[in-house]
Amino acid sequence: MKKEKRQRLVGTLLASTLALSALFPLSDVSASAETAKQQDVFVAPRTGLNVNAPDAPAPYSTEAHKLLPGEPKEPAPGTWGYDVKKGTFTHPKATPDNEGPQPFNGSLPYLDQNQYIKNMKVEAFYPYVAGWGHSWQATFDWQGRRYLYDYETTMYNVFDITDPRNTKRIAYKEFDTKVEHQFGPFNVKYNKELGKMIAVQVYEVPRYGVLSNKYTNPEEIEAIKNRKMLRGFRIYEVTSPLWTDWKLLSETALDPKVKATDAVQQGSGGLDVPVYDGGKYLFIAGAPDDSFSNTEYKSYLYSAGQMAFDISDPTKPKRLSTWWVPGQRKGEEKEYNKNPRAGNKTTWMGARMPLFIPKSVEEGGKYGYAAMGGFGFWVVDITDPANMKAVSHIDMPMSVSGTEGDNIDVTKVETTGMVYYSGYPLGEDCHEPYKDIYAIDVRDPLHPKIASVLPRPTPPENAPFKDYCQRRGSFGPKRSGYAAIQPGTPNQQVMPYAFYNAGVQIFDLKDPKKPTIGAYFVPKMSGEYLSNDGSGFETSEHSNPVHSIFVEWDRNLVWAFSNHGIYVLSTPLLGEPKSGLAQTK
Repeated sequence: MKKEKRQRLVGTLLASTLALSALFPLSDVSASAETAKQQDVFVAPRTGLNVNAPDAPAPYSTEAHKLLPGEPKEPAPGTWGYDVKKGTFTHPKATPDNEGPQPFNGSLPYLDQNQYIKNMKVEAFYPYVAGWGHSWQATFDWQGRRYLYDYETTMYNVFDITDPRNTKRIAYKEFDTKVEHQFGPFNVKYNKELGKMIAVQVYEVPRYGVLSNKYTNPEEIEAIKNRKMLRGFRIYEVTSPLWTDWKLLSETALDPKVKATDAVQQGSGGLDVPVYDGGKYLFIAGAPDDSFSNTEYKSYLYSAGQMAFDISDPTKPKRLSTWWVPGQRKGEEKEYNKNPRAGNKTTWMGARMPLFIPKSVEEGGKYGYAAMGGFGFWVVDITDPANMKAVSHIDMPMSVSGTEGDNIDVTKVETTGMVYYSGYPLGEDCHEPYKDIYAIDVRDPLHPKIASVLPRPTPPENAPFKDYCQRRGSFGPKRSGYAAIQPGTPNQQVMPYAFYNAGVQIFDLKDPKKPTIGAYFVPKMSGEYLSNDGSGFETSEHSNPVHSIFVEWDRNLVWAFSNHGIYVLSTPLLGEPKSGLAQTK
């Protein structure tokens, strides 16, 4: 999950002046453009929609960040940044864990209000925001209508999206986690054997707000370990579009030594959207106990493995197996220390998401693919979920800081033999290595290999910047949506991707050896959204302009979730957008 400081936009001239003076050590920050040119200082003009654009935030103070032993040092001046003469940006080779603005000579001093679009169309816009830095989505069809949940751990919005151009919010709920259990990522599928809609919802310990730095705050570690909550999953029968109406069927802790009702449990709980297709098996990422703890990341205690359950009887889930990479658990330090990231106090080690499974076990699927953070890419044999085992892996190129291994797109593997592996940025202003999207050839699952990387997005010529790193906020891939929950059959030649300040990028994979960017939609950097209670509008946070997408393959629509609202997008690459439902249950 992207770090969220929940800082408000800096909208004063003083902040802008501070930012400029910190970036450029000039005696007069109002020097003429000619003087700036002579000094190789980039000055972005304020024209068009940017005449009254909000000022960009002032730089984050690196002095407040005291490096821990082993942590990567700040990159030396001159080794990274924007080349004013060439109009190109060089990413740092490594950076310490950080958050907050890190502008450079070439960064825009304002938040760009322009919109850029190629080969796409905005079908609709709705000014609702569930999370600035991250939100999950889920859809399901019920009695001839389609519903969309956009949610975070403390709130959700529910929309009737049967007509995507006339979407209606039908409910929202906020959770006071001091008295209520948090909301969690969920998956809804129709179970043919039971003739019912079944939802699986997982719950994970908080990533932020409780544990800031495990290396310096032992009391925070105890607060996480003693936190009273279900660290596992619940299964519901879906009885209406509203979560508050669903019938609870069972509760299961990932910790095998406790009951779901026990106040204190070990481990992480379930991470991200569970993998469930309506059949017999459920796959969850999680650390079942506190021994899964070999990870560098400052604000997380656990190193999640991959777990399989039999939920053919959803009232009595059965634990089948847990797979992990040697080195993830206490007592496995010899293996762990072989990893070049060991000791850097920065890298996320272990899973962030469950296995990526292109075909279910019941349908003859043999393999799941695992993105295990700093442990790299793994091919896992799932033919017997009670005995999951790795058959191969790749040690991926290091990219510290930021998240190195998070998402794997498996929607093309059945036809092309390619999966697409990526991490995502955690820092702002490209103050970390770029997060490539790797095409991995798994046609021989015992010997996977990196085939290529997808092209890095570049801005259009009419933009007031030459590289997206200049646009402020984060730049890089987030995710391509969730194959486990997106409706319809994925297009085999098109892959949309959320890209933070580069909006939505649509990769054209007609020629897997020469992928291109065939379309994009890049919204403004900031805006106003409707408060949940409808009382008025609030100003967005700047760092994650587009943090998530949801693809309706069956209706040729891409839903983009931005820091100021929801865009409904279409592109000729997918085909004509559709409304209504072709089939209902």
